[in-house]
Amino acid sequence: MSRRQLLVRSAAIAAMVGPGSALAAGCAAGGSSKSQTGTTSAGNPFGVKADAPLDVYVFKGGYGDDYAKAFEAMYTAKFPAAKVTHTGAQDITGDLQPRFNAGNPPDLIDDSGAKQLKLDVLHTNGQLTNLDQLLDAPSIDDASKKVRDTLLPGTIGIGQFGQNMFSLNYAFTVWGLWYSKSLFQKNNWTVPKTWDEFMALCATIKATGMPPFCHQGKYPYYMMVPLMDLVAKAGGEEAMKAIDNLQPGAWKTDVVKQSVDAIYALVDKGYMLPGTEGLTHIESQTAWNQGKAAFIPCGSWLENEQLKATPAGFDMAVMAMPPMTGDKMPANSIRSGAGEPFIVPAKAANQAGGLELMRIMCSKAGGASFAQNANSLSVVKDSITPEIAAKLKPGTKSSNDLLTAANGSTITWNYVNWYSAFETDLENAMGELMANRIKPDQFITRAQAAADKCAADSSIQKFTRA
Repeated sequence: MSRRQLLVRSAAIAAMVGPGSALAAGCAAGGSSKSQTGTTSAGNPFGVKADAPLDVYVFKGGYGDDYAKAFEAMYTAKFPAAKVTHTGAQDITGDLQPRFNAGNPPDLIDDSGAKQLKLDVLHTNGQLTNLDQLLDAPSIDDASKKVRDTLLPGTIGIGQFGQNMFSLNYAFTVWGLWYSKSLFQKNNWTVPKTWDEFMALCATIKATGMPPFCHQGKYPYYMMVPLMDLVAKAGGEEAMKAIDNLQPGAWKTDVVKQSVDAIYALVDKGYMLPGTEGLTHIESQTAWNQGKAAFIPCGSWLENEQLKATPAGFDMAVMAMPPMTGDKMPANSIRSGAGEPFIVPAKAANQAGGLELMRIMCSKAGGASFAQNANSLSVVKDSITPEIAAKLKPGTKSSNDLLTAANGSTITWNYVNWYSAFETDLENAMGELMANRIKPDQFITRAQAAADKCAADSSIQKFTRA
């Protein structure tokens, strides 16, 4: 889910961490004493030992794991004597926490999904490899360029703690409200351009007997995205700084109140698919594919995740959260950015191999392969050729169009990655709000209390949005 945060070309996401949050440059940077290495060279900058086994663990979620197998095939082509072990699963914490505790984690991990390992905790415990060495390694496509020069803007920042990058967020994700173009055309519905138009359309849809909206109720993270999109659009950078920086009273503002009220209106007016608050992401998304609701919030991995459930001619598309009157950000602003964090554990047995596989992923061939195997775009610049672009599926094309229309006006929240316990408290409160067990004022009270608790906890390292 953090992720689960996919894909498109853009040049516009600001670095997430400012200089006011410096860490020691060497923190968690090294491997263990058992790390297997060979001789470094221009073509082997990390000194991969040619026959060292490589252990890869990938979250098998919205993107599947075929794309990872394709990366591994590229690695094997370079190091044919290396045995690659591939695991595609979803219970990352259950599977890998014991291995971290025992000091024998995999060499490369796609740390995503609802049961992902908390990156801030891993970082605090010194269990992550500092990936600045990856960024400063020569690019596979052009040795005169560093890997850092081949990545879309914002990629490095979103993976940083302090001054150093510890996760490679590889998929470029676009978030929004998803709908079926064919359903809209059949009913002569017009895609709304404002919040008022959106609510009026929901009333029209409800009158036909179809619930206007559904969501992935068991995972409240999904509904936090539209809420925080509304907050960002209404309050602009001022509101985002206040919340990211845990400022006192940041959740008590009129901007937050009107946004929470707007989201809650979907519940209060009966616009939700009955029972959606108890559905998993797959259950709710499949119900949406079956025409049981008109809108669903999600990131752009949705198309690939729902390939088998999407009927022919569904023609899925995505729209930005509709703006409210008086917004400070442009109406076409969207949530987008690098997601799907890949990490190399500090105690990986083949740390060099994990880094080299990342370098392969950051090649143009790697980015093109991801687009073909995951139906999504990566953070690798210029990796989508015209031939590949022409083959994009409807949802991916719509995501690309939405990002292009945003023209660089993108929404980025930092607290989600900086303070995982705080984010969990917010999601729990959102689940209660969407189930109509608390009201907007109670949600805001809980959100502010969670922020204050996080701010007061001296054991949590704090960061600053400049």
